[in-house]
Amino acid sequence: MDIGGSGIKGAPVDLERGDLVDERHKVLTPHPATPEAVADGVREVVAHFGWTGPVGVTFPGVVTGGITRTAANVDKRWIGTDAAALLTDRLGGCPVILLNDADAAGLAEMRFGAGRGRTGTVIVLTLGTGIGSAVFTDGRLLANTELGHLELNGHDAEKRASTKVKEDEDLSWQRWARRVQKYLAHVEMLFSPELFVIGGGVSRKAEKFLPLIEGIRAEIVPAQLQNNAGIVGAAMAAYAARAGAPPAAAVAPAGPGQPSAPPPGPPARAPRSAVASPVGWPDAAR
Repeated sequence: MDIGGSGIKGAPVDLERGDLVDERHKVLTPHPATPEAVADGVREVVAHFGWTGPVGVTFPGVVTGGITRTAANVDKRWIGTDAAALLTDRLGGCPVILLNDADAAGLAEMRFGAGRGRTGTVIVLTLGTGIGSAVFTDGRLLANTELGHLELNGHDAEKRASTKVKEDEDLSWQRWARRVQKYLAHVEMLFSPELFVIGGGVSRKAEKFLPLIEGIRAEIVPAQLQNNAGIVGAAMAAYAARAGAPPAAAVAPAGPGQPSAPPPGPPARAPRSAVASPVGWPDAAR
């Protein structure tokens, strides 16, 4: 499940291939996007697939221990909410693992997509309603970086360079690419990455703006999982917390509404917050 500023979408995931088992189902994010209203949307999407197993859910903000700490693009009532407990209750007891949306997308890209096999510092950026970020060093995730809130020209960077801003201000690809370039230059100055992976829905149109970005030393590539990365990463986190094994050990779901059978290994553990858990993070790039 992927909670976004404009939509709530989800699908069952095959964790051997890193791909969706079924076409994703989406509902609009309610306005105001209160915890209770969004939880109803999550329940609707999960019910669409008849799913009764563990559910990984991404959130557009900082998540620690299942509690949402920030809420830039959703209702402020999310701040301090035990969202994992709320969603578990709303889903009739299905265990929910909650993590930052860009962290989930980054995990998926590092395992199955553009970051696979890459070492050094890799930064995955998701451009959408805001700007999400996932920072990896030799495959290890530094969670909840939220680099979309770095200051750029006196504003949050996502208020200048997100996809939503491009649409709201009717910016040409050229003008918007200049803003993205300035943002990437700032991030590069701070972190000196070897690779930027540009994700979000706009990654489907990478040829329209990535060639316009100049002066960045790091390699810049579009995300391979595109807008499905968050869903895949959420499923990775849910499986890791359920099985007590790295995400790469996951197998495909047994069927609609049924959780995947875990491979032989450690016994199942109680669900935990993916952000609080070390399971799977060190192996993201391997």
